[in-house]
Amino acid sequence: MPRPRDRAANGATALPPATLAFVESPVQLLNVLEWAYEEGGAGPLGGASAPDAPAAPGAPAEATAPAHTSGPPVAPGHVCGPPAAAAPPERAPAATALTIVVLSPHDPMTRGQLRRMAELAREEGHSVRWEDARGGATAPLRTIGGLAPLLRRAERIVIGDPFSRYVQLLLTLARARDLVVVDDGTATMEFIAQLARGERLVRWHRHGSGRGARDLVFAPFARAARRRLTPAPEGGRRTVGVFSSMPVEAPPGVRIATNAFAWTRRRFGPPRLTRAADIVGTSLVETGVVDLDRYLAAVAQLARTHGATRYFAHRREHTDKLHRLATETGLEVVRPDLPLELIARRGPIGRLIVSFPSTVVHTLPLALVGTGVRVAVCDVDPAWLTSRASPRAQGFLDDVTGTARGVDRLPPESATEPEPPTATE
Repeated sequence: MPRPRDRAANGATALPPATLAFVESPVQLLNVLEWAYEEGGAGPLGGASAPDAPAAPGAPAEATAPAHTSGPPVAPGHVCGPPAAAAPPERAPAATALTIVVLSPHDPMTRGQLRRMAELAREEGHSVRWEDARGGATAPLRTIGGLAPLLRRAERIVIGDPFSRYVQLLLTLARARDLVVVDDGTATMEFIAQLARGERLVRWHRHGSGRGARDLVFAPFARAARRRLTPAPEGGRRTVGVFSSMPVEAPPGVRIATNAFAWTRRRFGPPRLTRAADIVGTSLVETGVVDLDRYLAAVAQLARTHGATRYFAHRREHTDKLHRLATETGLEVVRPDLPLELIARRGPIGRLIVSFPSTVVHTLPLALVGTGVRVAVCDVDPAWLTSRASPRAQGFLDDVTGTARGVDRLPPESATEPEPPTATE
């Protein structure tokens, strides 16, 4: 007997999803919402939520629980304030159904932000399926088995991280001929460059040959996924698109659409501005690129120079590092419960935002256009790099800074403590 189709809240039959999106981070989910908004949306903006797709057996209750953030003691979330009033809802044109699959990571801060973003996605009328994809040795098999029917039915696949082994494995099971890559931050720049050069997909900060035992076992799946992410010759049935706010040039056959954060600007703000500056944190220490002591010294000097009072921590920054930062700099450390683009748009936010090379130097000027907020980026001094940093690290970070539009550029010297004068000076 055939299994009956699910019923939507209004009693209509819920058809199998034509578009399937895979996300592993809050920023990826935000950019899926921006892409859906530009495409016409999959439901009314701020309207009734579509029913959630059924989760795999054993999925955690947190997937549908009210969102909250329980960060470390140095992370007061209250300073972000409540959401600003949204503009009146507008009906979006009818569009194909969108199901967003959250491949949940282990990190509790990332999971917390993903829960909040999932709520926003449901409010937009999208279906959200939470997968505890890394919850034990059998979780990957359970997740892949549960997603296989959706992958076979999907006409279009949207992914947030083409470097993800999980996503690459799922792509080998998909039949969709239309693939879309939405921004996963500055990694999109490296993805486009590697795609254009015909190279294997490797994250820019990864150090090593990529020929370890796990790499060799996974190599066939990685090659298959890379073929799926390469558009077919002219006239072929396979298409690839990229939805990005990064300064990227399309390789032959790849469609590029610009992410101007239209949904974010319409949904939130404009923010109230404070007199003090804010500093945006980065995970360059956690990824082994920048030395911890050098980083803390640079943050302290930037705070003194620009009168900063708050430090917005990256979701992957370690608690011990943030405790030390708060103690040594006097900055108030804030662990946001949403991506910084939404936090800044809601406000309150400083009139000046200072960051090291990262995604936000490209996205914040777009999200905050017309608000009067200045964004400045401080270059990374080569002396700050660790011995474990990838040989490509400095060039990539320089490229991130040099291609940012609408930002002030600060030299590394601005974040370096000046040498004390000698007795003869």
